[in-house]
Amino acid sequence: MSSEQTLILVKPDGVKRGLVGEVIVRVERKGYKITNLRMLTADRNILAKHYAEHEGKPFYEPLMEFMASGPIVAMVAEGERVIEGFRKLAGATDPTVAEPGTIRGDLARDQGTKVVQNIVHGSDSPESASREIKIFFNN
Repeated sequence: MSSEQTLILVKPDGVKRGLVGEVIVRVERKGYKITNLRMLTADRNILAKHYAEHEGKPFYEPLMEFMASGPIVAMVAEGERVIEGFRKLAGATDPTVAEPGTIRGDLARDQGTKVVQNIVHGSDSPESASREIKIFFNN
């Protein structure tokens, strides 16, 4: 099996709470290599491309607002089965039910907001990873 890449985003809630280093440490401790990293405040154009499949859904606008509300950190991680591995490391989308030991289980909490604020995003497939990396790293 060959090495693969994934896009990991530390969302505005994670950046605001000073958890970028913790996320990086967990990714690296797992044995994955971070090959690209940048901090940005995502504009509507970038977010519209990233969340294109959710356009028209009830949570789309609140999600766009949340993701544009502050800086995010985008990174490319590489390794064997990194997509599956990072998603397991991140934990369930809902932080209240995310297993202890996962990023969301340990660090995220339900905010009672319109959009789940759960610290991180990770690509869900090789196709998504390829598309998402191009959006955030335009190379």
